[in-house]
Amino acid sequence: MARFSGSSTSRDRLIAMLMLSPSLVLLGIFVYGFIGRTAYSSMTDWEGMAEIVDIEFVGLENYRRLFTGLLEVRFRQALVNNLFFTMFFMLGCLVLGMGLAVLIDQGIRFEGSFRLIFLYPMSLSFIVTGTVWRWLFNPVGGINRLPALIGLEPLKVRWLTDRSQIWTFNWQNLPQILAVIAAVGLGLSAYRNWRRGRTWAAVIAAGVGLLALAWLLLGGAAAVQTTEYPEDHGFNVALVGLIIAAVWQMSGYTMAMYLAGIRGISEELREAARVDGASELQIYRHVILPMLQPITLSAMIVLGHISLKIFDLIFVMAGPDNATTDVPGVLMFTTAFRANQFAKGAAIAMVMLIMVAVVIVPYLVTSLRSEYEL
Repeated sequence: MARFSGSSTSRDRLIAMLMLSPSLVLLGIFVYGFIGRTAYSSMTDWEGMAEIVDIEFVGLENYRRLFTGLLEVRFRQALVNNLFFTMFFMLGCLVLGMGLAVLIDQGIRFEGSFRLIFLYPMSLSFIVTGTVWRWLFNPVGGINRLPALIGLEPLKVRWLTDRSQIWTFNWQNLPQILAVIAAVGLGLSAYRNWRRGRTWAAVIAAGVGLLALAWLLLGGAAAVQTTEYPEDHGFNVALVGLIIAAVWQMSGYTMAMYLAGIRGISEELREAARVDGASELQIYRHVILPMLQPITLSAMIVLGHISLKIFDLIFVMAGPDNATTDVPGVLMFTTAFRANQFAKGAAIAMVMLIMVAVVIVPYLVTSLRSEYEL
């Protein structure tokens, strides 16, 4: 009986592998194969049509130029724009989604209608959203004309063309900034692992964090040369309109996730908290919100993935030639397919892939580890 069971299991595994092999082959060719080809192209000097130019391998030269070259300042501003956009987009979606979920959880009338209204923007594509919001942010119409309806002067806000910056920093100080972020992040990771009883993980994180801090204090970060001349970058105010449009579209997604999480919490926990004298605000703060941390993490991963590779919304609302609202996705398109600088465009694409991987890979590793432990 055991021999029959073993042969049956082996046959099932063989059938499963045969069924999966076509998908694995196609995935290897059209995903990882193309990623490999893009990575190789990013390390060449490919400009123009491949049939009429000689392509030579240049290693990491394209990457060096992107981050330190005098003529690549637009890429560095696009990178800063993308990071600011990601931060405020995620924060806006999480806060607004949580607020809407809490309000709907109060048992209001017409709850189904409100859920439909808040979820409807998510069903639209960023192309449609960008077109509508571009009309609304027209400097001579749209939102700027609203005060005129009640007899006031129209607004003069340049939503998508404002060139003013706030929170500026010198790109030459980037190594010091990254060292501080690494030291703080590793310190928090060490504390979290220590609280969970993962001693070795806490020791390793604390050790690496101390090395980053020592490298900063001893002047190692300051010795790293970035750009030859000072180069200020910051938050372009023109990004505000883009962030509003993106949050409007995706906050319904976080609302649905939070509402499902809240409804999944046992009512007995709330009743027990009420018996102990907790107010509704205290119940949300000390009971419900801590239990929604996994949902917050999942939402952050999805939203971060969307924002780091954002293209269509920016392209439609601000156009491909608006440097103040540029992001790596738009710059990669214009560099590769309009300027025919395919190697540099491939390098920008690989930078985007690395940014997304930094967000996605730790989450996948943690999820797989949790499943394995279960």
